[in-house]
Amino acid sequence: MHNQLKFGLFDSEQVIKAEGHHLPHWFQTGAAIFITFRTEDSLPKNVIEQMQQSLLEWLRGQDLPEELANVLAKQRTPEQEQIIESLPPQARSNYFKRVNQLMHRSLDACHGTCPFRQSEVAKIVADCITFFDGQRYDLDCFVVMPNHAHAIVQFRPGYDLSLVGHSWLRYSSRLINKHIGRKGPLWQAEPFDHVIRSLQQFYYLRRYIEQNPLNAKLRAGEYYYFPPRVL
Repeated sequence: MHNQLKFGLFDSEQVIKAEGHHLPHWFQTGAAIFITFRTEDSLPKNVIEQMQQSLLEWLRGQDLPEELANVLAKQRTPEQEQIIESLPPQARSNYFKRVNQLMHRSLDACHGTCPFRQSEVAKIVADCITFFDGQRYDLDCFVVMPNHAHAIVQFRPGYDLSLVGHSWLRYSSRLINKHIGRKGPLWQAEPFDHVIRSLQQFYYLRRYIEQNPLNAKLRAGEYYYFPPRVL
Protein backbone atom coordinates (compact mmCIF):
# COMPACT_ATOMS: atom_id res chain seq x y z
CA MET A 1 0.00 0.00 0.00
CA HIS A 2 1.39 3.41 -0.95
CA ASN A 3 0.30 4.98 2.34
CA GLN A 4 2.59 2.53 4.13
CA LEU A 5 5.62 3.11 1.93
CA LYS A 6 8.91 4.12 3.48
CA PHE A 7 11.66 5.24 1.16
CA GLY A 8 15.17 4.14 2.04
CA LEU A 9 18.37 6.18 2.05
CA PHE A 10 21.90 5.46 0.86
CA ASP A 11 23.68 3.01 3.17
CA SER A 12 27.47 2.94 2.89
CA GLU A 13 27.51 -0.52 4.48
CA GLN A 14 25.38 -2.09 1.76
CA VAL A 15 26.24 -3.20 -1.79
CA ILE A 16 26.64 -0.33 -4.25
CA LYS A 17 26.39 -0.69 -8.02
CA ALA A 18 28.43 1.98 -9.79
CA GLU A 19 28.56 2.54 -13.54
CA GLY A 20 28.35 5.34 -16.08
CA HIS A 21 29.68 6.84 -19.28
CA HIS A 22 29.11 10.59 -19.40
CA LEU A 23 27.65 10.90 -15.89
CA PRO A 24 28.15 8.86 -12.70
CA HIS A 25 25.45 6.31 -11.83
CA TRP A 26 25.25 4.80 -8.36
CA PHE A 27 22.51 2.34 -7.55
CA GLN A 28 21.52 0.61 -4.35
CA THR A 29 18.48 -1.62 -3.91
CA GLY A 30 16.15 -0.15 -1.30
CA ALA A 31 17.46 3.41 -1.61
CA ALA A 32 15.48 6.25 -3.16
CA ILE A 33 16.97 7.89 -6.26
CA PHE A 34 16.46 11.36 -7.72
CA ILE A 35 16.41 11.06 -11.52
CA THR A 36 16.48 13.64 -14.30
CA PHE A 37 15.69 12.74 -17.91
CA ARG A 38 16.08 15.38 -20.61
CA THR A 39 15.34 15.71 -24.31
CA GLU A 40 18.21 15.50 -26.77
CA ASP A 41 17.94 19.17 -27.76
CA SER A 42 17.45 20.55 -24.22
CA LEU A 43 21.06 21.75 -23.87
CA PRO A 44 22.24 23.29 -27.18
CA LYS A 45 25.94 23.67 -27.94
CA ASN A 46 26.08 27.35 -26.98
CA VAL A 47 24.39 26.62 -23.63
CA ILE A 48 26.85 23.84 -22.88
CA GLU A 49 29.72 26.19 -23.72
CA GLN A 50 28.35 28.75 -21.26
CA MET A 51 28.01 26.02 -18.62
CA GLN A 52 31.61 24.93 -19.27
CA GLN A 53 32.89 28.47 -18.83
CA SER A 54 30.98 28.87 -15.58
CA LEU A 55 32.28 25.52 -14.35
CA LEU A 56 35.85 26.46 -15.35
CA GLU A 57 35.67 29.68 -13.34
CA TRP A 58 34.31 27.76 -10.36
CA LEU A 59 37.07 25.15 -10.60
CA ARG A 60 39.71 27.89 -10.64
CA GLY A 61 38.12 29.49 -7.58
CA GLN A 62 38.17 26.14 -5.76
CA ASP A 63 41.74 25.38 -6.90
CA LEU A 64 40.52 22.20 -8.61
CA PRO A 65 41.78 20.71 -11.91
CA GLU A 66 40.59 22.71 -14.91
CA GLU A 67 40.47 19.51 -17.00
CA LEU A 68 37.13 18.73 -15.37
CA ALA A 69 35.38 21.68 -17.02
CA ASN A 70 34.64 19.93 -20.31
CA VAL A 71 32.84 16.86 -18.91
CA LEU A 72 29.55 18.63 -19.64
CA ALA A 73 30.18 18.40 -23.38
CA LYS A 74 31.44 14.88 -23.88
CA GLN A 75 32.00 11.50 -22.34
CA ARG A 76 34.50 11.54 -19.48
CA THR A 77 37.91 10.17 -20.32
CA PRO A 78 39.74 7.63 -18.13
CA GLU A 79 42.13 10.44 -17.14
CA GLN A 80 39.22 12.59 -15.96
CA GLU A 81 37.78 9.64 -14.06
CA GLN A 82 41.10 9.25 -12.24
CA ILE A 83 41.20 12.96 -11.40
CA ILE A 84 37.67 12.85 -9.98
CA GLU A 85 38.43 9.74 -7.92
CA SER A 86 41.58 11.37 -6.54
CA LEU A 87 39.67 14.38 -5.19
CA PRO A 88 38.98 14.55 -1.44
CA PRO A 89 35.41 13.36 -0.71
CA GLN A 90 34.09 16.85 0.06
CA ALA A 91 35.67 18.36 -3.04
CA ARG A 92 34.25 15.55 -5.18
CA SER A 93 30.81 16.08 -3.67
CA ASN A 94 30.99 19.84 -4.26
CA TYR A 95 32.08 19.26 -7.84
CA PHE A 96 29.13 17.02 -8.70
CA LYS A 97 26.80 19.42 -6.87
CA ARG A 98 28.05 22.30 -9.00
CA VAL A 99 27.62 20.30 -12.22
CA ASN A 100 24.11 19.43 -11.08
CA GLN A 101 23.22 23.06 -10.37
CA LEU A 102 24.47 24.24 -13.75
CA MET A 103 22.60 21.52 -15.59
CA HIS A 104 19.26 22.04 -13.89
CA ARG A 105 19.43 25.81 -14.14
CA SER A 106 19.99 25.51 -17.89
CA LEU A 107 17.20 22.94 -18.28
CA ASP A 108 14.75 25.29 -16.57
CA ALA A 109 15.47 27.90 -19.25
CA CYS A 110 13.46 25.59 -21.57
CA HIS A 111 15.75 25.32 -24.59
CA GLY A 112 14.91 23.15 -27.58
CA THR A 113 11.52 22.25 -29.04
CA CYS A 114 10.06 21.52 -25.57
CA PRO A 115 7.54 18.86 -26.70
CA PHE A 116 6.21 18.25 -23.18
CA ARG A 117 4.82 21.77 -22.99
CA GLN A 118 1.82 20.17 -24.72
CA SER A 119 -0.28 18.63 -21.94
CA GLU A 120 -1.22 15.53 -23.93
CA VAL A 121 2.46 14.81 -24.67
CA ALA A 122 3.46 15.32 -21.03
CA LYS A 123 0.69 12.87 -20.11
CA ILE A 124 2.31 10.21 -22.32
CA VAL A 125 5.55 10.57 -20.35
CA ALA A 126 3.65 10.46 -17.05
CA ASP A 127 1.76 7.33 -18.06
CA CYS A 128 5.02 5.57 -18.96
CA ILE A 129 6.58 6.52 -15.61
CA THR A 130 3.59 5.30 -13.59
CA PHE A 131 2.94 2.12 -15.59
CA PHE A 132 4.83 -0.29 -13.29
CA ASP A 133 4.58 1.80 -10.14
CA GLY A 134 3.98 -0.52 -7.19
CA GLN A 135 5.33 -3.52 -9.13
CA ARG A 136 8.87 -2.89 -10.30
CA TYR A 137 9.45 0.34 -8.37
CA ASP A 138 7.71 2.79 -6.06
CA LEU A 139 7.29 6.44 -6.99
CA ASP A 140 7.33 9.25 -4.48
CA CYS A 141 6.71 12.14 -6.88
CA PHE A 142 7.70 13.44 -10.30
CA VAL A 143 7.26 16.39 -12.63
CA VAL A 144 7.32 16.50 -16.43
CA MET A 145 8.71 19.85 -17.57
CA PRO A 146 8.74 21.14 -21.19
CA ASN A 147 12.09 19.49 -22.02
CA HIS A 148 12.91 17.26 -19.05
CA ALA A 149 11.47 15.27 -16.16
CA HIS A 150 12.46 14.77 -12.52
CA ALA A 151 11.40 11.87 -10.32
CA ILE A 152 12.07 10.33 -6.92
CA VAL A 153 11.79 6.57 -7.21
CA GLN A 154 12.86 3.48 -5.31
CA PHE A 155 13.41 0.27 -7.28
CA ARG A 156 12.34 -3.14 -6.06
CA PRO A 157 14.73 -6.15 -6.03
CA GLY A 158 15.57 -7.30 -9.55
CA TYR A 159 15.05 -3.89 -11.15
CA ASP A 160 17.18 -0.80 -11.50
CA LEU A 161 17.39 2.45 -13.45
CA SER A 162 19.33 0.97 -16.38
CA LEU A 163 16.51 -1.54 -16.98
CA VAL A 164 13.40 0.45 -16.13
CA GLY A 165 14.63 3.91 -17.13
CA HIS A 166 15.54 2.83 -20.63
CA SER A 167 12.09 1.28 -21.09
CA TRP A 168 10.49 4.58 -20.00
CA LEU A 169 12.51 6.48 -22.59
CA ARG A 170 12.14 3.95 -25.39
CA TYR A 171 8.38 3.48 -25.04
CA SER A 172 7.50 7.13 -24.46
CA SER A 173 9.70 8.17 -27.40
CA ARG A 174 7.88 5.80 -29.74
CA LEU A 175 4.44 7.01 -28.62
CA ILE A 176 5.36 10.70 -28.70
CA ASN A 177 7.00 10.51 -32.12
CA LYS A 178 3.84 8.91 -33.47
CA HIS A 179 1.61 11.45 -31.72
CA ILE A 180 3.37 14.58 -32.98
CA GLY A 181 4.64 13.19 -36.29
CA ARG A 182 8.36 13.33 -35.70
CA LYS A 183 11.22 10.86 -36.23
CA GLY A 184 14.57 10.20 -34.58
CA PRO A 185 15.82 10.22 -30.99
CA LEU A 186 13.76 12.20 -28.51
CA TRP A 187 15.63 11.74 -25.23
CA GLN A 188 19.24 12.20 -24.25
CA ALA A 189 20.34 8.59 -23.78
CA GLU A 190 21.95 8.98 -20.36
CA PRO A 191 19.94 10.38 -17.44
CA PHE A 192 21.29 12.14 -14.39
CA ASP A 193 20.64 10.27 -11.15
CA HIS A 194 21.59 10.63 -7.51
CA VAL A 195 21.13 8.19 -4.63
CA ILE A 196 19.49 10.15 -1.81
CA ARG A 197 21.66 10.21 1.29
CA SER A 198 19.61 11.90 4.03
CA LEU A 199 16.06 12.80 5.01
CA GLN A 200 17.00 16.46 4.65
CA GLN A 201 18.07 15.84 1.06
CA PHE A 202 14.96 13.73 0.38
CA TYR A 203 12.61 16.54 1.42
CA TYR A 204 14.73 19.16 -0.34
CA LEU A 205 14.49 17.25 -3.63
CA ARG A 206 10.77 16.65 -3.11
CA ARG A 207 10.25 20.42 -2.70
CA TYR A 208 12.49 21.05 -5.72
CA ILE A 209 10.25 18.85 -7.87
CA GLU A 210 7.09 20.51 -6.60
CA GLN A 211 8.42 24.05 -7.10
CA ASN A 212 10.21 23.42 -10.40
CA PRO A 213 7.31 24.64 -12.61
CA LEU A 214 6.94 27.80 -10.52
CA ASN A 215 10.68 28.51 -10.59
CA ALA A 216 10.68 28.03 -14.37
CA LYS A 217 7.69 30.40 -14.63
CA LEU A 218 5.45 27.82 -16.29
CA ARG A 219 1.70 28.20 -16.54
CA ALA A 220 -0.91 25.58 -15.74
CA GLY A 221 -1.05 23.05 -18.57
CA GLU A 222 2.63 23.43 -19.49
CA TYR A 223 3.80 20.68 -17.12
CA TYR A 224 2.56 17.55 -15.35
CA TYR A 225 3.04 17.16 -11.59
CA PHE A 226 2.56 13.87 -9.74
CA PRO A 227 2.49 14.64 -5.99
CA PRO A 228 3.75 12.46 -3.12
CA ARG A 229 1.26 10.07 -1.59
CA VAL A 230 3.29 9.70 1.61
CA LEU A 231 4.03 12.80 3.64
